[in-house]
Amino acid sequence: MAAAEAVDTQLMLGVGLIEKDTNGEVLWVWCYPSTTATLKNLLLRKCCLTDESKLLHPFIFGQYRRTWFYITTIEVPDSSVLIKVTHFSIVLTAKDFNPEKYAAFTRILCRMYLKHGSPVKMMESYIAVLTKGICQSEENGSFLSKDFDARKAYLAGSIKDIVSQFGMETVILHTALMLKKRIVVYHPKIEAVQEFTRTLPALVWHRQDWTILHSYVHLDADELEALRMCPGYIAGFVDLEVSNRSDLYDVFVNLADSEITIAPLAKEAMTMGKLHKEIGQLIVQSAEDPEKSDSQVIQDISLKTREIFTNLEPFSEVSDDGEKLVLNFEALKQRRFPPATENFLYHLAAAEQMLKI
Repeated sequence: MAAAEAVDTQLMLGVGLIEKDTNGEVLWVWCYPSTTATLKNLLLRKCCLTDESKLLHPFIFGQYRRTWFYITTIEVPDSSVLIKVTHFSIVLTAKDFNPEKYAAFTRILCRMYLKHGSPVKMMESYIAVLTKGICQSEENGSFLSKDFDARKAYLAGSIKDIVSQFGMETVILHTALMLKKRIVVYHPKIEAVQEFTRTLPALVWHRQDWTILHSYVHLDADELEALRMCPGYIAGFVDLEVSNRSDLYDVFVNLADSEITIAPLAKEAMTMGKLHKEIGQLIVQSAEDPEKSDSQVIQDISLKTREIFTNLEPFSEVSDDGEKLVLNFEALKQRRFPPATENFLYHLAAAEQMLKI
């Protein structure tokens, strides 16, 4: 048991503190252990204290080059020992996707800093969680790492909400995810972007891969370069300018206007046919069933997805080096599927790296 906890707790990478003082200056005040200038600049950009709109976002999360960041920001009440500080952000970086876990822990760290006005107590709690998976304090609340299961984080969003907004068009998102395409999501409110984007990987539950999620991206050269290194992704933006960046997406979701657009270059791979209609109808019927929970809807979609992979099996053969399964394209063509289905199965095999090189 102790070994399992040790593995779980080694997921955290660092903790940091950003302050906004009474002169309106925003500065990195402290971090443990030390971090790179690039990451510091990125986190300053993400924390809402540098935002000109002055809107306070209590909690945001995202990913940059396989490092997850979680930022809780609060306004300092007049009663606090922090006399020269108006707001501060606690930043946690980690290897895993678990917003609820890190929101709970950063809230405790915030309460500690408000009370003591020094990072020492925060560092003690951080090390306690890192080594033992637990920090306990009567006045600031307790935190237990193993209370927050990764699977719970995967299921925290609502597929039903997505389907109620997009209906049959949800199948476009499912297809794009199956084919490991690039999905960009825009909404002016970061909270809406995060809630929507974090739910999308559940449409391809068989992969259970949340590394494709980049829920808060700026149109900054370094961030876009990091994004381009990913074969397929879900990227969230609050800047409408991203709609003009067709080099960044195969599918563009304007969440504010409930519109989904397929980029011209992706249209061939994303051609919809009878199979997609079937999948779309299944998704809508399942999501509209008031008796079904979100996890049951995910299960229904997952079963349908497995069926699609079963369709590919008769046309798969072991590669010449015996390493993996590859698609026998001639056998697929002889089966005479409708063109859209054949096209989809071919592109799915490509996404699963089943094509002969």
